[in-house]
Amino acid sequence: MKHETARASSLLSSGAVRTRAEIMLGLGLQDQLPNFRVDLEKLDAATELVIATTRKAYPSLVVPFHSRWRHFVIDGEDRYAALAAAAPRPDRAARARAAFDLAIVSVFLDAGAGAQWRYHDAETGRAFGRSEGLALASLDMFGRGMFSSSSADPLRADASALTALTEQALAEGFQVTEQNPLPGVEGRTKLLRALGERVAAHPAVFARQDGPRPGGLFDHLAALADDGAIAAPMILAVLLHQFGPIWPSRLTLDGIALGDCWRHPSLHIAGATDGLVPLHKLSQWLAYSLIEPLEDAGITVTDIDGLTGLAEYRNGGLFVDTGVLALRDGAEAAREHDVGSTLVVEWRALTVALLDRLAQAVRGKLGMDARALPLASVLEGGSWAAGREIARQRRPDGAPPIKVVSDGTVF
Repeated sequence: MKHETARASSLLSSGAVRTRAEIMLGLGLQDQLPNFRVDLEKLDAATELVIATTRKAYPSLVVPFHSRWRHFVIDGEDRYAALAAAAPRPDRAARARAAFDLAIVSVFLDAGAGAQWRYHDAETGRAFGRSEGLALASLDMFGRGMFSSSSADPLRADASALTALTEQALAEGFQVTEQNPLPGVEGRTKLLRALGERVAAHPAVFARQDGPRPGGLFDHLAALADDGAIAAPMILAVLLHQFGPIWPSRLTLDGIALGDCWRHPSLHIAGATDGLVPLHKLSQWLAYSLIEPLEDAGITVTDIDGLTGLAEYRNGGLFVDTGVLALRDGAEAAREHDVGSTLVVEWRALTVALLDRLAQAVRGKLGMDARALPLASVLEGGSWAAGREIARQRRPDGAPPIKVVSDGTVF
């Protein structure tokens, strides 16, 4: 492997995300970043808000992982569990493949919904926005067999159905109208088609026990497990290598697609990866979401804290709204920013590093350790919900404090 190829591959890991985010935070603490100032004295306020939010949602402080599965629970009813119970699978592996199908498709569709869009839920009569709405929409589409080419087995996703997916069908599934706009429908459609093409082209990974389907990745990960266990960073590495080529063309290095990885002029690293900031938000969100199906199938997932916090606008918004991060130019808050802009890359990287410090502070105040309250639980309890709550308090539409132009494929 050439040196540049090895360095490119090294960016496809949670370790690279954490290491480079820490470098960015170090620069921020030295007041050497172009867009944000960092004030760690304000972290205590963010910590207290996260603790209060966590206690309200989980009074026992037994907090599940932050994952897609939380969004399928409405008013205490687990919608996916009810759906799966109506179509029982013959064994744990078959159940895991179906759960992987849903998680992969649903997470890939979860890339920002904007402030206006709502999904009207027929069962409750309520309207849900943002991640909860996207989750319910994807679950309902999955339940109707929209991602399956088999009428006899609708609760699955497979290469044939995904590659044939139309933008119109997806827009209808999301209930998109002129009055109910959803940004990035075209990008999401292209992404799912690319997913289908990738799955079809690699049967050794995705069709070990069945026809080519995203859920076939379960069998691939099961084969990688050592004595029935697999580390969470390994799950992410597999996701990044297997799904990296499906993302829209952004940065590549020596022929390797770097995915959710961007440039920042302040990050100086010797060699071919100078200035590159990997974040891998959706892929890490997916890695967190695959832990429960793997463990339900009897595979232990270790080193869950080896993954990082998620570089998205709720976690990032928490730090801006509590004053931990402050824009040098306050006028930037009124402007829209491309996801690849220096400002947004800086914001997201700082968010990742600050979430590690937030998790330590939360545990310290609660007298808990990382085993009792892993980072995935701090996110769920937690930082994501607190970021959303303070956004609602600060702005009538609950929008994040910084406006990001979304193409439906990042966050």
